[in-house]
Amino acid sequence: MRLGIVIPCFNEEEGIEELNRQLQTLLKEMVVAGEIEKESFICYVDDGSSDETWSVITACQAKSSVVKGLKLSRNFGHQNALIAGLMQCKDDADALISMDADLQDDITLVKAFVNKFKEGYEVVYGVREDRSRDNTLKRNSATLFYRFQHFMGIETVQNHADYRLLSKKALDALAEFKEINLFLRGIVPMLGFRSCNVYYTREKRFAGETKYPFKKMVLFALDGIASFSVRPLRIITVVGFFLFLLSLVGIAWVVIEKFVLGNAVQGWASTMVSIYFIGGIQVMSLGIIGEYVGRSFQESKGRPRYIIDKEI
Repeated sequence: MRLGIVIPCFNEEEGIEELNRQLQTLLKEMVVAGEIEKESFICYVDDGSSDETWSVITACQAKSSVVKGLKLSRNFGHQNALIAGLMQCKDDADALISMDADLQDDITLVKAFVNKFKEGYEVVYGVREDRSRDNTLKRNSATLFYRFQHFMGIETVQNHADYRLLSKKALDALAEFKEINLFLRGIVPMLGFRSCNVYYTREKRFAGETKYPFKKMVLFALDGIASFSVRPLRIITVVGFFLFLLSLVGIAWVVIEKFVLGNAVQGWASTMVSIYFIGGIQVMSLGIIGEYVGRSFQESKGRPRYIIDKEI
């Protein structure tokens, strides 16, 4: 089989050379063993880096024809950079493996991916065996992230990021998804092809800093929810109906107090609390609706998800 490895990069100049060395060694071993064809390759996608990432990629390509490179015209985001590499390379390989550039994904798992592909699996997920190496905040936020997505009705593979193998058939199906707000962790399970999990232990970052701090993780989660679930809108409806029933009870209570019991209604504090509470619910509801409207606006314009500046 012809195998391609696609790696989106954003300001990863410190780690690409080591990653490239390890991957080329691995591919040579697999070619010698007859597991893959010699036309197999590595494709780095520079997602508008501001450092020397593209220069490093160019230098790696000059030393080996195994290496390919794509340079996007600006920073389009990790998911768009990844889809750019997958779509540009899907016709050059029988299967593509996507991974991060930080050397945290266990590259020896590539052999297991290939074996599963040869067993007939169209999609193979690399799933973290444990998160003991993460700090407390990262570990708890990740757990909350997957649980919240499941609650919202989004089908994802828990503890799986973007380390996966996709067959040519799966890639052709993925090409049919045209949305701009990409959330590949939710799209790939929707393809429905035969899939399996391969488990591994994630290593520490080789160099540089994480490109997904807490703020970006929250925004990423919101993108996934707004792209795949209308449950937040339904929750708004349920909350609104509950508040409507509560207001009817309140009206009945005021009428009884005034005309039956003859008590003066003082309740200034409760009135103010009610106003702030209902006002807060309204603002939150408008915000959630705005998220959906904004995404519909972005999709309706049909702008390209990425623009390629250079290809080597």
